[in-house]
Amino acid sequence: MKFRDEYRDPALARSLVDRIASTVTRPWTLMEVCGGQTHAIVRFGIDRLLPLGLDLVHGPGCPVCVTPVEYVDKAIEISQSPNVILCSFGDMLRVPGSEGDLLAAKSRGGDVRAIYSPLDALDIARDNPQRQVVFFAVGFETTAVANAMAAYRARQEGLSNFSMLVSHVLVPPAMRAILDAPTNHIQGFLAAGHVCTVMGTEEYEPLAQRYRVPIVVTGFEPVDILEGILLCVSQLEAGRAEVENQYSRSVRRTGNQAAQKIMRDVFKVRPRRWRGIGDIPESGFGLADAYRDFDAEHRFGAVDTEDERTGDCISGLVLRGERKPPECPAFGTRCTPEHPLGVTMVSSEGACAAYHRYGRPRSAEPRHE
Repeated sequence: MKFRDEYRDPALARSLVDRIASTVTRPWTLMEVCGGQTHAIVRFGIDRLLPLGLDLVHGPGCPVCVTPVEYVDKAIEISQSPNVILCSFGDMLRVPGSEGDLLAAKSRGGDVRAIYSPLDALDIARDNPQRQVVFFAVGFETTAVANAMAAYRARQEGLSNFSMLVSHVLVPPAMRAILDAPTNHIQGFLAAGHVCTVMGTEEYEPLAQRYRVPIVVTGFEPVDILEGILLCVSQLEAGRAEVENQYSRSVRRTGNQAAQKIMRDVFKVRPRRWRGIGDIPESGFGLADAYRDFDAEHRFGAVDTEDERTGDCISGLVLRGERKPPECPAFGTRCTPEHPLGVTMVSSEGACAAYHRYGRPRSAEPRHE
């Protein structure tokens, strides 16, 4: 398959591994901020091919995983309201709130429906004019485009029975929060290619300059990731800190400006709480004032914030790159995809789910210091 097979070429991958090994002269810690990249790294054993001391840690690259518990609770509450249809992407249905998840809410009689596109929720609203249809809008900048289009079309059509519960998060502010943390040990980033396809690379340049960290926009196949690692460590070894674009077949510096325009029209930047990380200023989208009538918090009441409960799960440490999944004492025993304790095991993009799916036992992973 074009644009896949050539990026899984074993000989090319091996040559990149050799070049990385010949470039690295000291330990470095890199973080990828994309669940798709995390799964590729674990699935293909990329981290195990790297020279000793070159460590890959996994950041908050799964938007489902960082959705605050209070938004899940609000979605559950709305789903139990009379005459309401709650629509969501399927991977949100098993994400735990304070008490249960949306699948449990469905079993209690809530009309909860998994959909593949926010435009499906518009179809449901058109087909059910006597019922309120609420779409749980979650994701990074990538999915924000389609969700913005859904709100835009609902406003254009005057669909008064459609609204959105919005919990969008933005990647660069989360990277800034990680770099500002007193425990930070990240020296370079692999940035998510799909986010940058929409947003471009410009907004990463101030981060690279301020924190003196290389940021390499990277694709999702083994050759992509290995080339991204090579570019990143080459910068580190040379004492440079710049934004580079490995994923040039999809990403441009200015991104998709038409997509950015509709997001600016529909959304406004606001503070957002990230599960496992905490409150991050200007790190999320909420609906703009012109779209207030389509805001589920306006129709059904504001989301109540609450202190995060940690329990036995270390998913917060995993999301911050401070621990790896097998370091959790519950990993693979009390915490599995069938019986998850935390969001990084629930979501198909979560790091814990990746390690479990591809057979990474606890004994095989050294403790990260």
